[in-house]
Parts: sequence; structure tokens; C-alpha cells
Amino acid sequence: MNKVICVTGPMAAGKNYICSQMELEGWTSIDADLLVHDAIKNKTEEIYSTFKPYADKKSLQLKTEDGQINRRALGQIVFSDPSLLKKQEDIVYPEITRMINDFIRENSYKKIIINATVLYKTPELLNKCEYVVYITAPLLTRLKRARKRDNLPYKQILRRFWAQRNLLKCYKKNIESIIVIKNS
Repeated sequence: MNKVICVTGPMAAGKNYICSQMELEGWTSIDADLLVHDAIKNKTEEIYSTFKPYADKKSLQLKTEDGQINRRALGQIVFSDPSLLKKQEDIVYPEITRMINDFIRENSYKKIIINATVLYKTPELLNKCEYVVYITAPLLTRLKRARKRDNLPYKQILRRFWAQRNLLKCYKKNIESIIVIKNS
């Protein structure tokens, strides 16, 4: 039987670094944030038909020239309104859940990390975790990392930070075993 944990925390707190260090100790990880890309690709037409009216209102191109979803434009839409974020999650989370369940099955008898910011929103997956490792870092450190990594406008980064402001509380409502690591 697999040992499964979740490594989580807000944007640019250092989740990927912690996962990479744990991989050196024999853990296998799956990055749910990266799976979002595949889920969006798999659900392109549903996402496009759902969010095109919102993109049109903001004069955003929701598809790239090659027909893929423009994730930056989608992010501008969904992170501006919690109800729109929920619509997007209702489309992609079932797909991500399926992919992670497949990964767990394919890696039976391995120690598995689910690297995910909002795993609490998928109770089926969170219930598979023995515990959660919550990574945190100072706001300014996270802001610098996010800006360097993603090259997004500060306003957009801060909007995402604001959307994640109660993340630890959300985990505490859903799981008892939480280890908090302060990363700097």
C-alpha cells in the first residue's frame, strides 16, 4: 500500500524545492499544478465555450494561435471572480483527480507526494494523504520569487496571493495532521 502525503502552501513558498529534497530521500512526486496544464488541454473546448464570453468582455484572446487555451488570459478571468474560479475548477478538478489516482495506482508500493496548492478542494485525494506538509515563506520573498519565475504583473501576483490568503485554514478544516515548514 502506498504512503501518500500532500505538500502544499501558497504561491512561490517553495513547494517544488521541498518536493525535490524529499525525492532525494526516495519519494516520488506528482505536481498537480503541472497537471492543470494537461487537464486544461484535455478540456479545451469546454473551457473555451464556458469562458469565451468573459474573455470577450475583457478583450482577451482565450485561445492561442495553435488552438490551445491561453492560460494567462484564463488566469486573468478566473482569479478576478471566485464564482468563475469555481466554474473552472468544476471542469478541471475531476480530470486532475483521475490523473492523480492513475499515478498512485501506477506507483503502488512507493512513497508518494502530491504537490498541490488546493488539494483540500478534492476531498477524494486529500483523504488518501496521511498528512499535509504546509510550506510558508515571507510575503516579500514570495513576491520576488513569483515575479522572477512567472514574470506576471505585480497586481496579478498579489491578486493570486489574496485568493490564497486562507489556505492553511482550509487545510486545517479538512485534515488534522499538518506539518508547517517556514521556508525563507
